[in-house]
Amino acid sequence: MKASLQLKLGTQLTMTPQLQQAIRLLQLSTLDLQQEIQQALESNPMLEVSEDADADQEATDAERLEAEQESRDTESYENESQDQNDDENWDADDSTENQEWEAQSDIPDDLPVDTAWDDIYQSAPASSSRNDDDEDSDFETRNSPVETLQDHLLWQLNLTPMSDRDRAVAMAIIDAIEDNGYLTSSLEDIHSGLFEEIDEDPLELDEVEAVLHRLQQFDPPGVAARDLQECLLIQLGQLPADTPWLPQARLLVSHYLNLLGNRDYAQLMRRSRLSEEQLRAVLELIQTLQPRPGEALNTAEPEYIVPDVIVRKYSGRWRVELNPDIAPRIRVNANYASLVRRADSSSDNAFLRDQLQEAKWFIKSLQSRNETLLKVATRIVEHQQGFLEQGEEAMKPLILSDIAQAVEMHESTISRVTTQKYMHTPRGIFELKYFFSSHVSTDEGGECSSTAIRAMIRKLVSAESARKPLSDSKIAALLGDQGIKVARRTVAKYREAMQIPPSNERKRLV
Repeated sequence: MKASLQLKLGTQLTMTPQLQQAIRLLQLSTLDLQQEIQQALESNPMLEVSEDADADQEATDAERLEAEQESRDTESYENESQDQNDDENWDADDSTENQEWEAQSDIPDDLPVDTAWDDIYQSAPASSSRNDDDEDSDFETRNSPVETLQDHLLWQLNLTPMSDRDRAVAMAIIDAIEDNGYLTSSLEDIHSGLFEEIDEDPLELDEVEAVLHRLQQFDPPGVAARDLQECLLIQLGQLPADTPWLPQARLLVSHYLNLLGNRDYAQLMRRSRLSEEQLRAVLELIQTLQPRPGEALNTAEPEYIVPDVIVRKYSGRWRVELNPDIAPRIRVNANYASLVRRADSSSDNAFLRDQLQEAKWFIKSLQSRNETLLKVATRIVEHQQGFLEQGEEAMKPLILSDIAQAVEMHESTISRVTTQKYMHTPRGIFELKYFFSSHVSTDEGGECSSTAIRAMIRKLVSAESARKPLSDSKIAALLGDQGIKVARRTVAKYREAMQIPPSNERKRLV
């Protein structure tokens, strides 16, 4: 073997720190990006928040206020020239009133003993104090923790007179209640768990059941029920005795709940001996009940979405712009940057030089993120103009590779840009991934978006007859009449994705 040297040319992609930072910022959501910028401002002294936009806004507001003031002065001058005599009389009266007000506003050194405070000074309007109280109450409401169902039940338990023995049983029952309001554990399990704790006087199962009945009278109605039938019967039992159709409602819930769930109205009318009008009235009463009583209290906290891009229509054309409120504008601090000396190799100068380089990289990565996001959003809007103007039924098929080819980027980059990024449109706020969907072939050789098919299915279901809902096969046939080739199982998949129940559960007696 003889050693030799060879020269080869090749290209290789190296993940530099700058590239890694740009990719990481590209896939961050709005909230994560704000935290990343705040962390960079705190750790890097070379970065600062740019206040040029705020200064321009303040200058604009000052000019507007000055113009308004000049307009008011001009109107005042014209009014004074027209009514000079009246103005002189008004000035005389005003000067007299001002003298009287100044005399009253002087605080006397010694107040007489029999003088009340309200006799000297006018009390402040009561509305201002109420507004402050309302603001404080509103602040406490927005920032107070959400009350859970267990907290609500424990609060009622503390107000209920009960022995320590029964209170221990009630605590165990409340711990076994789910968020939807139902009792998950059986009374036998609760009894066996408490039987070992109470040694002096053994606990009976009847005592546990008696405490359960007391808890079932708590708010919300129907709480601590063991099944749906018991939940509905508890709520019916708390209604006034003179409620119309109350006995018939108890009959249906007690004996024919399965038929009621299957919406077998013919069997219900035959077995309960009710006419169609009577059954309709009974069903209206039952529909006022709450099958999940705990959901009224266990409400999730609202999640607020800040859009990354905003779409508006100007002069017949759709324009896309970045939301200026998603992140503060940052820049390099000129004072600190001037301290960096080229020929100095000290540790302090090296630190400043490194921080300056990192600041430039960070700002460049932010600019690259914004440019990529704006470019991708613009292409999406150009492709989905039909959705913006007509709605979901005009949505066109779109995949990541289509946008990637249009902007000359890789599909992974498009995936990062469209994840957790939101667009504000006249039709609402949507995630960028919402505009991507698969396609279904049509009879004319074209393509139809799956999002448009979902919208058509929803429209057909909303317009169907309540007595005879459309089946999945019928929906597929109706879509076929419109030239859209879709199978029955595909319709069932889209219907379940939209949480639309099957036809037998959509049947109504109207």
